[in-house]
Amino acid sequence: MTIRPITLRCEYLTNPLGLDVLRPQLSWIPPFDQAAYQIIVTYTGQKIWDTGRMKSAESLQIEYAGPPLESRGRYDWKVRLWNSKGKASAWSAPAFWIMGIFTPGWHLFCAWDQPHTELDKTAWIGEPDGRLFSDKQSLPATYLRRVFQVKGTVKRATLYATALGVYEARLNGQRVGDQVLAPEWTDYRRRVQYQTYDVTALVRPGENVLGAILGAGWFAGRIGLSEGRFNYGHRLRFFARLYVETDAGKLEYFHTDGNWRVNSAGPIVGSDILDGEQYDARREFSGWDSPGFADAGWKPASIEWTPNFGPVVAQTNEPIRITQQLKPVAVTEPQPGVFIIDLGQNMVGWCRATFRDTQSGQTIKLRHAEVLNADGTIYFENMRTAAPIDMYICRGAVTETFEPHFTYHGFRYVEVTGAMQPPELVGCVFHSAAPEAGTFECSAPLLNKIMAAIQWTQRGNLHSTPTDCPQRDERLGWMGDIQVFSQTAIFNRDMAAFFRKFLQDVREAQTLDGRFPDFAPHVQGPENRFTANPGWADAGVIVPWRQWVNYADKSLLTQHYPAMQRWIDYVDTNNPDHIWRNFSKLAMGTYGDWLNSDTFSNVTGFPIGKGKCPKDVYATAFFAHSTDLLGKIARVLGKKSRYDQLARQIRAAFNREFVQPDGKIKDDTQAGYALALHFDLLPARLRPLAARHLVEAMKPFNGHLSTGIQSTVRAMLELTRWGHADIAYELINKTTLPSWGYMVEHGGTTVWERWDGYVEGRGFQNPGMNSFNHYAIGAVGEWMYRVIGGLNPDEAAPGWRHFVVRPIPGGGLTWAKVSYASVRGLIRSEWRIEGGVFTLEVTVPPNTTATIQLPDGNVPKRVKAGVHRLTYSMPSPSSTFQ
Repeated sequence: MTIRPITLRCEYLTNPLGLDVLRPQLSWIPPFDQAAYQIIVTYTGQKIWDTGRMKSAESLQIEYAGPPLESRGRYDWKVRLWNSKGKASAWSAPAFWIMGIFTPGWHLFCAWDQPHTELDKTAWIGEPDGRLFSDKQSLPATYLRRVFQVKGTVKRATLYATALGVYEARLNGQRVGDQVLAPEWTDYRRRVQYQTYDVTALVRPGENVLGAILGAGWFAGRIGLSEGRFNYGHRLRFFARLYVETDAGKLEYFHTDGNWRVNSAGPIVGSDILDGEQYDARREFSGWDSPGFADAGWKPASIEWTPNFGPVVAQTNEPIRITQQLKPVAVTEPQPGVFIIDLGQNMVGWCRATFRDTQSGQTIKLRHAEVLNADGTIYFENMRTAAPIDMYICRGAVTETFEPHFTYHGFRYVEVTGAMQPPELVGCVFHSAAPEAGTFECSAPLLNKIMAAIQWTQRGNLHSTPTDCPQRDERLGWMGDIQVFSQTAIFNRDMAAFFRKFLQDVREAQTLDGRFPDFAPHVQGPENRFTANPGWADAGVIVPWRQWVNYADKSLLTQHYPAMQRWIDYVDTNNPDHIWRNFSKLAMGTYGDWLNSDTFSNVTGFPIGKGKCPKDVYATAFFAHSTDLLGKIARVLGKKSRYDQLARQIRAAFNREFVQPDGKIKDDTQAGYALALHFDLLPARLRPLAARHLVEAMKPFNGHLSTGIQSTVRAMLELTRWGHADIAYELINKTTLPSWGYMVEHGGTTVWERWDGYVEGRGFQNPGMNSFNHYAIGAVGEWMYRVIGGLNPDEAAPGWRHFVVRPIPGGGLTWAKVSYASVRGLIRSEWRIEGGVFTLEVTVPPNTTATIQLPDGNVPKRVKAGVHRLTYSMPSPSSTFQ
């Protein structure tokens, strides 16, 4: 077998189309311990950059340093390596990237002025002016088409497209690409993403038709916590450029201009992200996106040269794609003519439904819900004002198939009305297609169900931004949720490209005085409300740090550093005594440790107030932590800063203000101890005492957690770090309220927003805030990977150059298997207890090292790449593994 580098990536993506990065970063995974590398890049068959043999063990983020890159150019590259003995690998399989449309230093896509040349005249096009829609009315889709001629045989054809709205591109009767809801959600006032498609196989000599369907999406549809529609604008617009190169060497160019025709009287009579899609099959334009269609009744598209949006930039993250399809597991009819289809899994996406023996004008409705009422009907109240209802009006046929275009739903159950019989239905699961990275399996079925629920919840909340929930009238990129969940997210999926896009959303939503938003993109504008909340805004520092530790991306830190400075400086300026008491008037009351035990004490009998961490303790802890991280980031970037000293001052103020000589912290809450310990705020001598106080603070709660979303996983990690792993295992294995086990044993296939989303005997929580697909409490996945699996990154050797494998068995587990596809290669940790012998097998990828710590307490062992098997005989009897 030929030994060669694998997994070649450019800007975290595999063979990306449409980059506008002038010096892309290249990465690969070595097959052995690398001592040197050589990269060759070619353009039009000619070598343009050859690094020669570079003595370096680095395989991540190698910046292209060749001649300036050409707009639309395709660049092929390969790499080979040498080991320390001078033996070379084979060349890698070839990889490539394709540039977007740009001129260095200027985005050609931004048509801010009237065009001066042929290549400048692409316009935004859409429906003619004059149509007005109510805030309460879903917008119909706009259909656009343009006929063009190609002379000669097509060698290469590339389409660049975007929209103010969401679009589906069509070419000669075929859908272009497999992306859903492009161009995805950004603050359109700051930037609009474009997508690049290789359409060589779809363009043909002679007459062709390029078309698009345009929907409201996030641009003009309803968005959570905003009033009405049209948050960014009223006029949907489409923008495209198609380049066709022929075998004769001729370049033909087609664009959005006055040659396009438009019609908004098509079958999609309404579509909305929150409120579903309404489709009237009687209004279909058969063949509208193919040559030969008579479009004389269509209107000329209106042209707009200077939309007040942009700039237009290449999409930097994986697109939203359908990744799997679910078949129903059960169909019931709780009421005559009302069919309930159970897909067996709370999922996010839409349904493809096939109806039989329909009548023209027959209306079929599909309502989507996460859970059922006791009588078998769907529970719909927690959708609040959202109406996740798809409606299909039949044309009348033996079979008709309906699949939406511009909406998505969070659901397990589909209620079908208006059909004579249940349709043939599949659930199309889609999300931002960040690749899977981690696997987890152990001997406890309950824990496997918890991890599966965590993974499904993450999958269901990655739709261009990390949303809080996918079903109700919200679906916002809440920063507090992703801040605490970020490491779990990274263990589960490769989040490098996704976080890079999201952190740009965060920067664009930062206020001039430095306040980070509570969510991003920020619909209302952070100068107005929802900003500067402790633990939420701090995601602007914590998530970039996680990105650095796991992916070793210094360029992101460089780009994001000024924004982090402005945030810490803002908090410091407004709290000169280093205790964070002065909260922004726009912080909406300061959330604190959200959804702690005070919110469910009425069903548990837990004491009210004892679970609520004081907001000054909570906020100051985050102030200290973010400042400490910023000091570390400054050192990574080689910058002198005041943040190390400031972090010491905040820690001193925290101890002076809140900590007693015996290690007790103000109000004696589990959350207070968890945060203080996890953020290393206490003197060394007080840390074991604080950990014991954390354990004692569980007694009024019958040995349960009283923590909210920000302190739960931190409590689990600190219990384990300070010698109380047995208690952490008791917590993860509990099935009484509140616990993860209670959720999964009561039908949860995703993580609930609230510990008590449903309580046996009481029913559902207040429908005003009761999602059954919300990943914040699922941050315990980090504990499962770190403690059960033993996988721990080393922040001193970012990108998993060195890592620690330290499994801590407990809870009656007899085996566990964990893997993680790091940026440097696949890591595995597998352990088993059999016949009184503990056996651990660890796979360390090439070019990395690991420190392996067995739970026997002996000196850790540092190892190089390879498979390592370690055993020891356990003392008998042992409470350690019970």
